[in-house]
Formats: sequence, C-alpha cells, structure tokens
Amino acid sequence: MKTVDISKASNPDLRASLAALRRAAALARKMAIQTETDLIVVREGRTVRISPETLRREAKVEQDSSR
Repeated sequence: MKTVDISKASNPDLRASLAALRRAAALARKMAIQTETDLIVVREGRTVRISPETLRREAKVEQDSSR
C-alpha cells in the first residue's frame, strides 16, 4: 500500500500508523544517540549500521533546516 493510500484508509488506526512509525523511528534515533549505540536500519533492502555521530549530524542538519 502506498503512503497516499494509507492516508485515505477508512480505518482510523491504519491512517494513524504512518505517523506512529515516524514517531517510533525518531525515538529510536534519540535513544541511540543517548546510549551511544549504533542504530540498525534497512535501506533499499540492505542492513545498514548508523553510528551515533552520524545520527547527531543528521539531527543537527534537520534542526538547522527547520528554522
């Protein structure tokens, strides 16, 4: 199901699921930074390890761009 399809779903839980996944991902990034642990994600079908330093840089760039 595409993102557009999910946002138009009749089930309110399904409509809210994308936002919930985004919140969970943000919390996982924050926890990885706080605990100095790598974050393991799948990007384009490949398992990728992201260091806390990289997560900090990405968070700073995102914060700077939102200003």
